[in-house]
Amino acid sequence: MLRLLAVTALVFTACRGADGRQEEQHASEPTNIASGSAGSSTAGNGSNIGSGSASGSAANDADYTPAEFKKGLARWKDTVVYLDGKPIGFLQFGELPVTLKPTWIKQKVSQNKPPDCPTCLAWRWTEERTYRFNDYLRAMGIDIAKVKQIHVQGPKIPDTVVATGADLQSPAAKDFTFRFGGRASGKALPHVPLHFGNGQGPDKISAVMIYVAKQPPKITEDGYLVDGQLTEGVPYYGDPVRGGVRVYVDDRLAAIIKRQDLDSKAARKNPDGEPAWNLYDFLHKNGVDTSKLVEGWVVRAERRQEKISTTDLSTMWFEAPSKSGKSDQGAVLLGDQKIVTNVLALHSHALKPDELPQVRPDEED
Repeated sequence: MLRLLAVTALVFTACRGADGRQEEQHASEPTNIASGSAGSSTAGNGSNIGSGSASGSAANDADYTPAEFKKGLARWKDTVVYLDGKPIGFLQFGELPVTLKPTWIKQKVSQNKPPDCPTCLAWRWTEERTYRFNDYLRAMGIDIAKVKQIHVQGPKIPDTVVATGADLQSPAAKDFTFRFGGRASGKALPHVPLHFGNGQGPDKISAVMIYVAKQPPKITEDGYLVDGQLTEGVPYYGDPVRGGVRVYVDDRLAAIIKRQDLDSKAARKNPDGEPAWNLYDFLHKNGVDTSKLVEGWVVRAERRQEKISTTDLSTMWFEAPSKSGKSDQGAVLLGDQKIVTNVLALHSHALKPDELPQVRPDEED
């Protein structure tokens, strides 16, 4: 009897999302690329983009690795977006392009009903933050009319959603969306309308691959088939990109900072004895044009925290701790104030308040 109760409790818990809400189905609206390696690799623009330790976040869901992503599939922990085999961004809330706006879906969720209130409801209406894949593509500067295919990979390669350019231009594409497990943090989760694309509907996203110039690979039970060669990695790239401190320029991934890839000869010793590297020197060596930049934003725990002028950024040095504590996991320490930085977003124009991501109070749970 005790065992039966335990199993029942486990099943009830599994039916809820990461934030404790009852999971609901989405309804219609309210109603020179180099191969990746286990170390690092260089993208076509010279940016230092490769795999490494995962970036940190204070959100409970952000560091969570589902069982299917461990062991052999652990390299897919970070949800990276690739364009013709080149990494262009990470599908994390704190790294979304600023021009991407959410689509709000009206949703009924359960709530605690006081035992002494028979007229109180056990549910309430709320709005769920979602993003359309088409809106994301546009925000990243990709012409949907030129997309041959988009692959939204699930926990395993055979689970991949394949949508053609015709699919993306169909009325059903407005319901082809993603959300985050922690509302405004955590793992990206897809919603695929019925009979859309190849009919796959995975419950998680491990990578997004967009093909415009290159021929989309064939998906098999054993991996991707590219030019007759089978790969379990990213087509036209290699091992998936993972971790590091990401640097964006106008919402496109430009470089990734990883301590093991930094040139020790270019470091100076800070007063605390730790080596430090000049930020702009690093950016220039990685092919980043800083001449038109006007401001940068430090992203920490998936939120934009400090705004820094490029006048100040141009003289800043950063430390890359070899042994990070909980507060600076997957981070660099920027400037004399040692600002904990998980992501650095650089912009060629000054962002207005309405361009910044707006997080509702109930999304901070």
